[in-house]
This record gives sequence, C-alpha cells and structure tokens, in this order.
Amino acid sequence: MKAETAGSGRPEVDAALLLLAKLGLSPDDLVTGAAAARPLVPTFAEFVPQVAAATTAGTLKAYGTYWNRVVERWGSRRLDEPTPLEIEQLGKQLRAGRVIRRNGRGGAGAEENYIAAMRCLYRRAVANGLLSEAENPAARVAKPKRRPSGRRALTDSRLAEINEVAATTGNDPALDSLLLRFHTETGCRRGGALNLRRRDLDVKQCLVLLREKGETQRWQPVSPTLMRHLLAHWQERGGDDALREAPLLRYGNGRPLTYRRYDHLWVRVGEHLPWAATQGVSAHWLRHTVITWVERTFSYAVAREFAGHTGSGDAGSTATYIKSNLGEVAAAVAALTGESHPLAPEADI
Repeated sequence: MKAETAGSGRPEVDAALLLLAKLGLSPDDLVTGAAAARPLVPTFAEFVPQVAAATTAGTLKAYGTYWNRVVERWGSRRLDEPTPLEIEQLGKQLRAGRVIRRNGRGGAGAEENYIAAMRCLYRRAVANGLLSEAENPAARVAKPKRRPSGRRALTDSRLAEINEVAATTGNDPALDSLLLRFHTETGCRRGGALNLRRRDLDVKQCLVLLREKGETQRWQPVSPTLMRHLLAHWQERGGDDALREAPLLRYGNGRPLTYRRYDHLWVRVGEHLPWAATQGVSAHWLRHTVITWVERTFSYAVAREFAGHTGSGDAGSTATYIKSNLGEVAAAVAALTGESHPLAPEADI
C-alpha cells in the first residue's frame, strides 16, 4: 500500500513530496543524511588553534588577541552554537573592556577588528565544510561605522619640535632620531621599520625594501644621508654579516627594536609637547605628513606610489590610468631632502 501525502497547497512542494514518496524517503531522511555527511562541528577551543596555525604572522597579530578572548568565553561551545546577537554582544563587551589608548576613538576600532576576526574564523569553517554560508552567524553581524581619523599632516614647525625632543631627551636619542628620519623620508608604517633587515638595503641605488601590512613589499627610495646612517647603525649595533636576515634597527644592547620603542617615544614627546599628547600624535602622523607633501608638491599619482597604495579600493577608476614610477618617487625624495638621488631624473633640487 502506498503512503499518501497530504497536500500542502503549493504545487512545487507537493511535487517534491510525491517524488520522495516514490523513492521511499521522507524529508527527515534528507536532513539525517545531510547531517551524517557533514563533519562534526568543532568547538572554538578545537578550531581556533587550527586556524591560527594556518594564518600569516600579520593576520595572527591582528586577530589573535580576539580569537583568544573568544576561546576564553566560548571555548567549549561549538561554532554553530552562538547566534549573531551573541557575537554582537561579545563585541560590545570587548569594546567596553578595551585598553584605553591616548589616540583611541571610543573603541570602535576594537569592535570592528573583533568582528573582522570572527568573520575570518567562520570563513575558514565554511571553506572546510563545517558550516554552510547560510549558517555563518558572523556574516550577519554588522561592523560599527568607522569614525573619521583625527590624523593629519604636521606643519614644519610642529615636526621640528618633535625632532628636537627626540634628539635631546630619552635614553637613546640617536635611535629615536634615526627612527623619525626613516618614517619622514619613507612614509612607511611602523611595520616597515621594524621588519627592515640589512639585506633590504640597496646601498648603490639608495633603496630600502619595506615589508608592511597585508604581506606587501615595495622598494622605497631614501636619501644618501639616511642610507649612511642606517649602515652606521648596523655596524654599531648589528654588524655581523651572519645576521643579515635579522632586524636592522636595534637597541643599544643589540636587541631588535619592538613596538614598545614607539610607545615610549611618543609618551616622552607628549610629556614635552602637550599639544602632541592632547591630539594623540604618533608615527602614523609622519606618514600623513610626508604623503600630503608629496601630493601637494608633485601629484596624486606620485603620492599614491610613494604611499604604496596599490589596491583597487584605494582610489577610483582613474587610478587605473594614472600611474607613477620609482624614478618619480626618487625625485620626490630628492626634493624632500635636498639631496640628489641616483634614480631621480636630472632636475634642479
């Protein structure tokens, strides 16, 4: 005797139910079969270390802290258990308990980075067949609206004040002055300086290889004077050719520089220059300063090349057609420093 199916009132559903009945199956059989075919969904404590081991150092640096917090709170829970609302609530809690920094903007960045970290984690889960895209709760959590940055280009007088403090205070004025000069000439981020190695110096062409966020690399022109000081710094504090792969910038005892040096430097600058402390001036302000100068003095294309902006999201479609080159960036460095550069076209400096 054939099993009868009650009409649903929807032809397409009735047709599907009829087909299942002819195959001797029920809707429950499909659900059970799908569940059996899918791998067991792991807990956060099981899955986070796997993702951390497969990510780049840069990604781990950006998201690792947030993943650790999630494991602390939800370590024993499976990935498919938290709802979008719970993920959002945890973000608010982490935002409220964040470390208050002098250049912070209310914690929106911390919450945004947390959500990005969760999306990264769940994308891995979807890619490995642990969840479907429709079951990804992090994809349904909106990021907080990013507030406009308060950073801007410094005036010549303000920049001179900062350099004066760095050169006359602290336990290593030579290091701090070199660090500021490096950022002012290259416009690099902190990672570009901290990742610099001896082998990254092209002495003949006055170029340094910058390694920055997103695993990006680019050759950046520097002045002959800065190149001489970088080499002298290496000879004094590194020196061993066997360490050419090791970080170039070092403390007086030979240890590689860390982000902590920046923290100490800018706290000290703020103690001597109250306006710098009030506005939260940091090394990234130097990047704003030099890139703005290049754009005003040369062109948008040269400034974009100087900054290392290559992604499609960095500008509109016009950027596809407006491009600069290393020689033009070298000319900008020559004009900035008042020194000839071996890669710059012949011009009056």
